[in-house]
Amino acid sequence: MMTTRIILFSLLISLLTGCLHEKSRAFDIKNIGKSDIDMVTDAHLQELNILARQLLIKLYKLNPHELTKAPTQTTVDKRLGQLFSMPRTIRFAELGSPYGTTAIPLAFDPDFNGDRVFALMVGVAGMIHRSYNYQDEFFMLDEIDQQKLYHCARNLESVAWQLNQRRDHTGELLLVSNSIDYDTGETNLSTERILSKMISLQDMMARILADKNNRAINKVFHGIASTTLFPI
Repeated sequence: MMTTRIILFSLLISLLTGCLHEKSRAFDIKNIGKSDIDMVTDAHLQELNILARQLLIKLYKLNPHELTKAPTQTTVDKRLGQLFSMPRTIRFAELGSPYGTTAIPLAFDPDFNGDRVFALMVGVAGMIHRSYNYQDEFFMLDEIDQQKLYHCARNLESVAWQLNQRRDHTGELLLVSNSIDYDTGETNLSTERILSKMISLQDMMARILADKNNRAINKVFHGIASTTLFPI
C-alpha cells in the first residue's frame, strides 16, 4: 500500500510540474473532497485535453482545406471552443448525433463530404470524455471503469493507424497526419507522438485504477490495424 501511494504521489507531481506548464496552484477548498487518486485522475484528464487540443491544431495545419467544409465560416479557435468549452457540447448539427466512437468512422469514410478533422476530433475528444464518465473533475465518491480507459487507448491506436492508411477513391490519404521536411527528407511524426502520449496516459490511468479497485483489465485481442472500435 505504501509503495502504491508513493508511486501515485510521484505520478501526480510529475504530471503537475511537467504537463501543466509548471504553474503552482493556489489552495482550493474543494480539494479537501479529493483523494490521491482523484488528483492523479484530474491531472491525467487535464493533460489529455491539452494533447487533444494540440492534435486538433496540428491536423488543421496539415489539412487547412477541411475548415472550408464547415456549414458556416469558421476558424481553428472556434473549433477549439466548440469542443473544449465548458459545459461540453456532445451534439453538433453538422454531424448529427455521432459523438465519440460513432463520430470517428465519419472521418475515414471516403464518401463523407464534411470537415474530417472536426469529425475525427469530435470522436477522439468525445471518446476520452466518455471514458471519464463525461466528467471534468473527480472527487472521493466518483468511480471510473478502468476497462473504458483501456478500450479508449486501443481505439486511439486504431485512429493512429487509420490516419496513416485510410485513403479516398483516388488513392490519396483522407487526412494528412505527417509532414515532410523537403530540405532534409525527414518525416515529422508529431501527430503520432501526440497520440502515443494519449495512449500512454490512458493505459497508465487504467492500471492505477485496476490496482486501486483490485480488478483485472480484460486485455482482449485488438489488432492496431483494426478499424473496429470498442464501445466506451
